[in-house]
Amino acid sequence: MSNHSLDHGAGMSGASASWTFWEWIMGGLIFALLILLYIIAAAISNRNYRIWPIHRYVCWVAGMLCIVLPLIGPLARLAPANFTIHMLGHLLLGMLGPLLIAFSAPMTLLLRSTPVPFARRITRLLKSKPAQIFVHPAVATLLNIGGLWILYTTGLFMAMHHNFLLHIVVHFHVFAAGYLFTVSLIYVDVAPHRRSFQTRTIILMIAIAGHGILSKYLYAHPPDGVSSEQAQLGGMLMYYGGDAVDLILVFWLCMQWYKSASPRPAASIQPLD
Repeated sequence: MSNHSLDHGAGMSGASASWTFWEWIMGGLIFALLILLYIIAAAISNRNYRIWPIHRYVCWVAGMLCIVLPLIGPLARLAPANFTIHMLGHLLLGMLGPLLIAFSAPMTLLLRSTPVPFARRITRLLKSKPAQIFVHPAVATLLNIGGLWILYTTGLFMAMHHNFLLHIVVHFHVFAAGYLFTVSLIYVDVAPHRRSFQTRTIILMIAIAGHGILSKYLYAHPPDGVSSEQAQLGGMLMYYGGDAVDLILVFWLCMQWYKSASPRPAASIQPLD
């Protein structure tokens, strides 16, 4: 298929940039359920541990919004016909959403709010060999950045818009890979398999380079069915929007590194009576 075989301006003319009744119902129910589950877990945790911080709630709510918006509503309907809108959804679902959810520490909250036997099973799962493989920064980066290269440089991008099941699988992968990538680099939540700051920093720089190169590639080589104008707008959004999220990752990683390297104050010595 030619890169310019779809007229995106015409494609958008039939799409509505407003929420339908059923989208309000479905989106509202999903969003409300996820928020409610988090609040219930925090309430259970507060009975036995320190009060769950307010900023964790804020991060969870914002993260859920970033996930719901690209999947249901105007963004989801406009994305197949507008590559710029699609790329905005990618940034929300695959980068900003996972970052905010990581800051909400869902695994820590899960372990604090569930019965001890269940929490122990979750802990064993997190310490397992498969988990160790998937949360390695190199593997998570390959799944994240490598997956994007496959999506945008093969026929997968067009195929996902014509197959509902494939559409769901791709979106799930975008979020899951983005979340694994985030938690493999910054340790806000439970992290049984920790890597050195040097390793994580090097891999983060490689990932940023890979994401930036892909955005420039898309700018010059539109995916099938995407016009040159839309590819350029989408590529720029991917480049600068990705840099903005990556800057938060770099800042947090450097801050954790600085804190770990800072000398701890020596304990005061009390004179003997």
